[in-house]
Amino acid sequence: MAFTLPELPYAENALEPSIDALTMNIHRTKHHNAYVTNLNKALEGHADLQAMSIDDICRNIATMPDAIKNAVRNNGGGHWNHSMFWKWMAPAGSGGAPSAELAAAITKSCGSMDEFKTKFAAAGVGRFGSGWAWLCKNADGSVAICSTANQDNPLMKGIVDGCGAPILGCDVWEHAYYLKYQNRRPDYLAAWWEVVNWNAVNALYAAK
Repeated sequence: MAFTLPELPYAENALEPSIDALTMNIHRTKHHNAYVTNLNKALEGHADLQAMSIDDICRNIATMPDAIKNAVRNNGGGHWNHSMFWKWMAPAGSGGAPSAELAAAITKSCGSMDEFKTKFAAAGVGRFGSGWAWLCKNADGSVAICSTANQDNPLMKGIVDGCGAPILGCDVWEHAYYLKYQNRRPDYLAAWWEVVNWNAVNALYAAK
């Protein structure tokens, strides 16, 4: 079955003023949709790969056929990253707070929630060019911050190693923020915390 563009779990203007409606529309219907279209095209003629989930496609990028590896890496990563990104956000005031277990893991790793936000923002601001900042869970329950380039993500073992399982990610490509924030990536990241869906993050932390 072909991959499809997911619907947003909220209205396009629901994240304002942190993220404006026009950015949300363009980001999903143009950028994300292009990743879906190009992923499906890359997988044509590969019935075994078409039957895989997007999670498993990302996990197996390193073993993809050479002829399609880069296309699947870029577009499969773009599809997974954005599908999760929409879920990792919620209208301000509705996303809850970190669970006691997650908050404890963050405090142990980073010192405090404020320090975590500072370090996470630094990973996003410090990413040269386009990419993502991530919070990941390790097998022992600890958490760590990392950053990846382009549409890579921590599921891509053999390509991205040492990050753990991603439970929160922020898109720092310019198309995610430029209409509202122009070149002020730090301002975008600061405003983004207002719309983080901690309920979704907590569920991933508890499940993995």
